[in-house]
Amino acid sequence: EFMQASWDIEEVQAKGIQHLASFVKDKSAFPFLLKCTGVITLAMKTHIDSLDLQVEGCNLLLEILSQALEQGVTMALDESVASCLLHTVRKHLENEEFLSMLCTLLMMVSASEVAAENLRKAGIIPDLLSILRCFLHNDKICFSCCAVLWSLAVSEDNADQAVLESAVPVTSAVLQKHLQNGVVAESACSALWALALQGCLTDSDYEPTAALLLDALRMNPERAVLVKNGCLALASLVRLSETAALAILLDSKGSGTELIRDEHHLHLDEPGVAEALCLLMNEMVQYDEVLLDMRSQKMEELLSEIKLQFPFS
Repeated sequence: EFMQASWDIEEVQAKGIQHLASFVKDKSAFPFLLKCTGVITLAMKTHIDSLDLQVEGCNLLLEILSQALEQGVTMALDESVASCLLHTVRKHLENEEFLSMLCTLLMMVSASEVAAENLRKAGIIPDLLSILRCFLHNDKICFSCCAVLWSLAVSEDNADQAVLESAVPVTSAVLQKHLQNGVVAESACSALWALALQGCLTDSDYEPTAALLLDALRMNPERAVLVKNGCLALASLVRLSETAALAILLDSKGSGTELIRDEHHLHLDEPGVAEALCLLMNEMVQYDEVLLDMRSQKMEELLSEIKLQFPFS
């Protein structure tokens, strides 16, 4: 009430945010703090030029969201909150340090389907792509933005198809730049999978994207989630085009079928990985030429092995 009575006074908003922040460590205050997100974001939007207030507000929202995620509470932030956050993003596009924090916040917010949809409606995708282009070197920003892209593309109703298509080269650039950073590569692979699912790739994208995903698998073979999502992305590409299937077989850095075999043996106890590998192989055998090659490489043996390993799946 104190903050709402004096929207226009920056000092009142700053003191209010600081006071709310003092309750963060008190577990019993959490349900009440949850109700304050709208007040905090509106204070940030009203005093958009005050970087100190933006940073404190963002920190407080991160604390509240972290606790919500820990406790399994879904925070479906409404459209006004999404629009306030987007307003803040646009105002501070040059501030790398603050953007890094803000993108982490957006990633946490987008974990809720409703909030992700509200961010999409607010038109955040072009802003995410601009941020990625400007800060391709920043692993933290790339990780967060790709995670947000994944959330938005997965829940996408194709209303923004053209915008999503423009995300393909940017996401590929992130993966190329951070191939050896498992955390970022995992996030970028997930985003590419979602974009492939939405049919956002063109004929000229299939071969280079397949090669890039294979590189990501080779560089991070031990990361189960990356392997799973990378294989699902490859399966989506193969479903769309035989070019992608042939690119996997004839990759200049080594046979994709050998890579599939290696990944299975590395993740013998991971049903999610086995399922993704089977889905990929299932898409590949739809093409006669690819099927013959897989037979010659005795892939039936691998399939029998997987069947024995997971008889009830």
